[in-house]
Amino acid sequence: MAKAWQRPFVNVFRHCRVGEWRRCSREGDVAAVTDKSLRCAVYRIRDAPSAGGYIQLPGTSMQSLGLTGHYLYVLFRPLPGKHFIIQLDVATKDGQVVRMSFSNLFKEFKSTATWLQFPLICGAGAATKGGTRVGASDARWTCLQLDLRNILLVYVNRRYGHLKSVKLCASLLVKSLYTSDLCFDPTLTVAEAQRARLRVTPVPREMAFPVPEDESWYDHYVHIRFPSDSSEASPGPVQESRSPPEADFLGRVPRLLPHPGASSSAAQDGAPSAGPIAPCQAPSVPRPLPEVSLFCEPSEVPTGSEPSAPAHARHKHAAGNGDDVSAPKPTVEPAVRGDVAVHKPFGGKQSKQEVALAKHPFQKRSFLPDPILRLKGVVGFGGHSTKWALWTKDGSAVVYPCHAVVVVLRTDTREQRCLLGHTDKVSALALDGDNVLLASAQARPSSMLRLWDFGTGACLSLFRSPAHTLCSLSFSRGGALLCGVGKDRQGRTVVVAWGTAQVGRGGEPVLLAKTHTGVDIQAFEVAFFDETRMASCGQGSVRLWRLRGGQLRSCPVDLGEHRVLELTDLAFGPAHDGHMLYVCGRSGHILEIDHQHMAVRHARRLLPVWTPGSPVSQKQTFGSGPGISISSLSTSQATCAVGSEDGYLRLWPLDFSSVLLEAEHEGPVTWVRVSPDGLRVLSATSLGHLGFLDVPSREYRVLVRSHTAPVLALATECSHGQLATVSQDHTVRVWDLATLQQLHDLRSPEEAPCTVAFHPTRPALFCGFSSGAVRSFSLESAEVLAAHRCHQGPVTGLAASPDGSLLFSSCSSGTLAQYHCAATQCRVLRVAANVVCRDAHPTPNALVLSGDSHLLAFVGPSKYVVTVMNAASLEELLRVDVRALDLASARLASAVALCFGPGPPGHLLVSTSSSTVVVLDSTSGRVVRELPAVHSGACPSLALSRDARFLLTAADRAIKLWDYPTQACPGCQVYIGHSEPVRAVAFAPDQQRLLSVGDAIFLWDILGPLERSPPGSAGDSPGAPPTCEASPDARQLEDVVSGAHGLPRQQVPKPSQASPLQLGVCAGLLRDDDGAFSWSDEEGPSEESHIPEGLRQGSSLPVLVKEASGAGDGVWGSPGDPRGLSMHPHPHGWPSAQGTRKAQVCPSARPDCYKHFVARYKTSSLPKSASVSRGSAERLLLKAVMGYNGNGRANVVWKPDTGFFAYTSGCLVVVEDLHSGAQQHWLGHPEEISTLALSHDAQVLASASGCGSTASCCQIRIWNVPGGSCRQLISYHSTAVQALAFSPDDELLVTLGDYGDRTLALWSMATCELLSATCLPEPVHGVAFNPWDAGELACVGQCAVTLWLLRGPNASLQGRREPLPEELGAGELTSLCYGAAPLLYCGSNAGQVCVWDTSASRCFLAWEADDGEIGVLLCSGTRLVSGSNTRRLRLWAVGAVPELRCKDSRARSSSVFMERELTLDGAVVSAVFHDTMDMGVVGTTAGTLWYVSWVEGSSTRLISGHRSKVNEVVFSPSASHWATCSDDGSVRVWSLASMELLIQFQVLNQSCLCLAWSPASCARPEQQQVAAGYSDGTLRVFSISRIAMELKMHPHRAALTAIAYSADGQTILSGDKDGLVAVSRPRTGMTFRVLSDHRGALISTVQSRSKEHGDFGAQWGDLWLAASSDQRISVWAANWPQGHCELVDWLSSPSPTLMEGPSQPPSSLVAFCPWDGSLLVCAGLGVRPEVVFYSLHQKQVVERIPLPFFAVSLSLSPGARLVAVGFAGGGAGVGDPRPSACLDAAPCHLPTERVLRLVDCESGTMQDFAGHDDLVQLCRFAPSARLLFSAAHSEILVWEVAGPWAAGGASGSGPLLG
Repeated sequence: MAKAWQRPFVNVFRHCRVGEWRRCSREGDVAAVTDKSLRCAVYRIRDAPSAGGYIQLPGTSMQSLGLTGHYLYVLFRPLPGKHFIIQLDVATKDGQVVRMSFSNLFKEFKSTATWLQFPLICGAGAATKGGTRVGASDARWTCLQLDLRNILLVYVNRRYGHLKSVKLCASLLVKSLYTSDLCFDPTLTVAEAQRARLRVTPVPREMAFPVPEDESWYDHYVHIRFPSDSSEASPGPVQESRSPPEADFLGRVPRLLPHPGASSSAAQDGAPSAGPIAPCQAPSVPRPLPEVSLFCEPSEVPTGSEPSAPAHARHKHAAGNGDDVSAPKPTVEPAVRGDVAVHKPFGGKQSKQEVALAKHPFQKRSFLPDPILRLKGVVGFGGHSTKWALWTKDGSAVVYPCHAVVVVLRTDTREQRCLLGHTDKVSALALDGDNVLLASAQARPSSMLRLWDFGTGACLSLFRSPAHTLCSLSFSRGGALLCGVGKDRQGRTVVVAWGTAQVGRGGEPVLLAKTHTGVDIQAFEVAFFDETRMASCGQGSVRLWRLRGGQLRSCPVDLGEHRVLELTDLAFGPAHDGHMLYVCGRSGHILEIDHQHMAVRHARRLLPVWTPGSPVSQKQTFGSGPGISISSLSTSQATCAVGSEDGYLRLWPLDFSSVLLEAEHEGPVTWVRVSPDGLRVLSATSLGHLGFLDVPSREYRVLVRSHTAPVLALATECSHGQLATVSQDHTVRVWDLATLQQLHDLRSPEEAPCTVAFHPTRPALFCGFSSGAVRSFSLESAEVLAAHRCHQGPVTGLAASPDGSLLFSSCSSGTLAQYHCAATQCRVLRVAANVVCRDAHPTPNALVLSGDSHLLAFVGPSKYVVTVMNAASLEELLRVDVRALDLASARLASAVALCFGPGPPGHLLVSTSSSTVVVLDSTSGRVVRELPAVHSGACPSLALSRDARFLLTAADRAIKLWDYPTQACPGCQVYIGHSEPVRAVAFAPDQQRLLSVGDAIFLWDILGPLERSPPGSAGDSPGAPPTCEASPDARQLEDVVSGAHGLPRQQVPKPSQASPLQLGVCAGLLRDDDGAFSWSDEEGPSEESHIPEGLRQGSSLPVLVKEASGAGDGVWGSPGDPRGLSMHPHPHGWPSAQGTRKAQVCPSARPDCYKHFVARYKTSSLPKSASVSRGSAERLLLKAVMGYNGNGRANVVWKPDTGFFAYTSGCLVVVEDLHSGAQQHWLGHPEEISTLALSHDAQVLASASGCGSTASCCQIRIWNVPGGSCRQLISYHSTAVQALAFSPDDELLVTLGDYGDRTLALWSMATCELLSATCLPEPVHGVAFNPWDAGELACVGQCAVTLWLLRGPNASLQGRREPLPEELGAGELTSLCYGAAPLLYCGSNAGQVCVWDTSASRCFLAWEADDGEIGVLLCSGTRLVSGSNTRRLRLWAVGAVPELRCKDSRARSSSVFMERELTLDGAVVSAVFHDTMDMGVVGTTAGTLWYVSWVEGSSTRLISGHRSKVNEVVFSPSASHWATCSDDGSVRVWSLASMELLIQFQVLNQSCLCLAWSPASCARPEQQQVAAGYSDGTLRVFSISRIAMELKMHPHRAALTAIAYSADGQTILSGDKDGLVAVSRPRTGMTFRVLSDHRGALISTVQSRSKEHGDFGAQWGDLWLAASSDQRISVWAANWPQGHCELVDWLSSPSPTLMEGPSQPPSSLVAFCPWDGSLLVCAGLGVRPEVVFYSLHQKQVVERIPLPFFAVSLSLSPGARLVAVGFAGGGAGVGDPRPSACLDAAPCHLPTERVLRLVDCESGTMQDFAGHDDLVQLCRFAPSARLLFSAAHSEILVWEVAGPWAAGGASGSGPLLG
């Protein structure tokens, strides 16, 4: 009833009492005049838009009209030749305010989430002024009818609330404004409607325009109805409407545009020029818009109409969340023109066009869901500047800009929330103290500001700043005041203050004050203790500001002698007598200013640390001048954080007495902010890095790494889910698609990378450069594998064939190169000149290959021609001239980008310069279809999904996703968010995400159905299994199995009771239509098998049944087998197979969960022979294994009752006594072990390893626990075993294959025979037996739980699949465990735990247990333990759960609560607990085993190892300790007696590549030091006794690769990757000499010793050597205290041109011989793989020991004459025995050995020892000669040298061997 007064209409002028100017306001030349044609008073606004003349209703922005009528009628007349603007503020139901602007000033339609801009031209003609259309010279009175409800629904997808305000600007006459819920016809009066008996609503008398008698209304006036299809006329006679030339919306605006968050940068793509609108049928009553989208077939174009472009359903989306809608545009009508109606006299005839149009009503076509993309995350930081990163109030998240996107990043989970709406780079951010309002400003157009509701992400207000550019924003603590600083158009500094108290309550920000100042302002901040006080600093000035009486006033602080400083940042902080202002500057000064007395209280200066007598500082700064330039500072209650240009973040107390903490960055620090609790310090650098320093733990964590320039190209990798990008910042970066974290950073300062491609099967990356070079990089070792220079110009295209055999590259000079890349060292096969287009630019779509690797396509030899070649022979197959494809075009079309579609059929998509995508038959070249007007310009990148469902295109700043299967008028959705042109787009390997790169890297989620088979493929063939009728739930289950699902859930459900799920099961024997069934043998080719027709089975998956283990010579189910083929029902036709050879299934992409085991990539192969003897003659005994394999899954077992404890490390099962630490090692697995299982009686252990290159199946070993012997070896699975489980009675073992294998096998433990096996249609993540029923087991996987029952004497499997309830949404169930009967607990990748009643097959309870994926669940009694990839281990009380499954139970879901929580060092992958759940052992991905005690709430480290590759092992002189270093940047010190970790030194973001322990002669034993070299060229010295870093030097620019102490310990020699050897003094930190004799080759070894065995022709006492990767060795004599050094000897290999075998042999290894000081022992020096003994006296080789392969590691025993060698393998040297088949031009590649060889130099005997799962890259004898350490990747094995082999061992310190 409150709105009844607004019916039937409201005169807005009368309501606001225009003329009295109390409820409204006016500005400029506004006057009431009398209009002669209307014969009434009207209001004239005569100022130009820039002059600011307007009428505003109501008077202030704080008031609201509150008018609810959804039609607004504006009666106005534009002044001839002038601009006008009509501005409306409309409130939505949810409180959002949307501004609509209509003007003839606008050239094109634009939109954002809160702003719509419509171009409007009124009059018969349009004058032009400076290229801008203005009002026509004969402008007439116009009735503008706006349907506000539909405009909001269509363009921003919001519900209309009320009209808030109206603003009429510039040059126009206005009679009045009216609102109403009725749709009036302004051309009719009441009398005319009654006389003609028309069922329409005539216009009220006071709204009517006077019409002279016998004249038409349209001869004098104009009616514009917008949107044109929103009329709600009642049914009746056809209302004819014609579009006259008098009024028109300029440009093409889609009828239906995005919901909130959408924005558009320009008019719609492919827009025709504005012109008269053809007659069209009157629109019908509008339908609910979000449900459908309309389109028009080409045949619907009536005769005589001339459409400018075929009709397409066009969308425009932002990168944000929400739903979008789409609408059609008929071919005969430009979609965005307003309905400018000119009616014929009633009763007239329809034209032919109208009749034709009536025969073809618009058809509907849905492109759902809408929107189909959701921005998941962005990779990037900054854009306009690398500043403005803010903490949230609770310190849990960071807010920062990424170009045009504002990102909210949670620091614990790395989850991103993106706020979209800006159309250019964000230049400033501010967040109020309560985290209610977030303000952001963009650089262009002139300082548009947005105010956001930080909690919901909704944009509350959009307004323009008086400043032309804004560079700083600051909120008051309460959020009621916002201040900004910027520059006006004249370059003057402007300070602006807005009142924001009413924002969010329906109000707008109010401009409180604005002032100009002549001083420079670099930083501005509102005081947190008084919102009326502010401070600013800049060049030579600090000013204090105050807001009073609507004015901003400032007063300068007297800086005295500091008035010449360039000040950069300021912060208010606490002081003992109030508050203090801290200001920093580029000279290193920090000023403490008393803002009350306006005086400098203290002035301090940050200076570099100087070494006495040294001309340079230890810390190199990035700025000039003696002080360290400070760029930013921030304060807390007790500390002040300072960021400086020398790359350091320093944390000081407020008295600046000493540095508390410091963190070094890779570049200058540009921004620091302390979290509100003072425990974290956020820092940003100029290199685009963002991270924070955790003060309590003293750890630095990098949050964001980003490119600092536009990204040019991208490439994706399938097996590991990686992304590679190249950028104009001269870097190539590799990212993890799952976490968006950077994995590798390859820099090329001298030449710019242009293109990039992954090798499909190996961890290798190819990159093309501007110099024409093409290089191959190893992602394992981060080294260059090969470099080729076949091109003379920049590389424009790079592509690898999908089968991994060939690589192609092209350049700007027209050259095409073909490479063989199947091997590690790729080689050039062919180079063809003048083949590729010469003037092509680098693009990811320049060279493309078909999916079968048979065809290569490119643009060339000219830009008008597309050529298709045979990829293997480069034979030209097809040449298509794209100029002939569009003969009607006035310009010649050229090809821009190419893309192959999935085959069959073989289609080639060509993007042309005429904005068209042409689909060609790749065989014949004929045009299959054409997509015109794809973008407004040429499309430089396009991609087609693997199932041919979606086409992705990019141009300018937008990407479009097309419904590709639709042949006629395919629908598309447009998404924006980039602030620069999009350079490349691609689908992710899982086809569920897509990528776009330009200014940053955008990752989008596809919300549509899962990938489906393309037309014509096997998955779409008629051989699919038949369906059977079932309940709706059963049909829903079938949809889940087939891959269809709905949208992701919007909310995580809380613990609640759910109703039972009714599941219909369709079981039975299924068969294909053709009945095809084949048999296959893994050792040979498949052959036809003749089996009875009745035994054939069909399935959607190809089934190949293998031989059974028991038969050996027969086939299950063959006519000769009496037992036949047993077929058992499976869920939805899941195939079954019996026997040891399984049914093959289609390969599957890795699921989106960390639960699945993925073996680490290895370049080595299995040893052909190795000795692991158990007799008395064994030479090495494996004593200890250091570390736990965190890459495994469920690979820890523990039986508290018996004390049995075992875990895995590599390919070993380690059985350890938890009390004594003694180990047993069970060897036998050839590959890395994936999982373990222990029987319930602890008598049998099962272990499974992956499938290697030489084996066809995975090994599963059954071990006898008491004896430690392998009882049986079984195999069935082809890729990896995911899980093992014993039945409760230990009679059965179930094995589950991983996502690539997808099989479930059941084994008998009595006979170790396979009882039953089942092929699974989708990956399954876990399996468990029911502890209360040995005949039941459960599996979890995608959106479902499968319960299996064992039937019959053969234990056949019968499954029942139960989908997740809809309340839980779609997701992966990743873990499971049984609780009290009949409960089953399941964990998901979304962090939920759901509980199932297995007796009723229903899920009745779920709760949010974690923020990440739950990979481990254990339950015993009333307690449940969950472990996740968020590193959390949680203990839950679940005693009330059994009661909750009863419907009438009074128990509540809140009865489930968390008792305790622990945070570990990595994702939890394994856990085993005591039955009481009080204590247990937990394994993490960091390679650590923890002992967990819930009673004490503590976690104790049991076993720890390196997570990355181990690079060096060194020993203390006393042989009591040893140390290791690794690629993870850690240096670890261990006890040699107990093998326990004692100390760990960690350097973040660097790799520690070399290590040296100071000799005993350098200092007292308690002052031992370790020197470490890092990948950034730094050298750090750590004190063992003080457990601290004593010294950091930077003697090298490249990575340090070798390091050694001199004999006296007073000098450190270090070698780097560039071949330089630096000599430094650790006491002073000075580098006093650099030797460049090995320049250009990596230094592999540096060793020093005292000269005890002759002078060798030199007079100095110290002898040292260096070896480099180019097989050169130099020996030197030195006297370092006197600075003398001379060359003693020089050894080098023969010329590389004389060498055969591998093109790049391993680096030379060399060491002084410990048992003969006159000898050098070398490996890799000659052309053959051998160990040579070189005499320094005789200057010649005195002994040679041949090796089968080149050595990668070498160590000499300081006792007996023993040499330990680790091999590289991979190729044979000269003189090696080679098979006759290998005697050709190509080198023979032999398998790489994984063995450690021990050579006795006295007897010449040698023996190999196995135990490693990769090549042995490191081996070192201990000084006592009784222990030998060997390392393969991160695994360290400790061997004991037994018997006489250890005789003669010295207890003193032997030399550290290279």
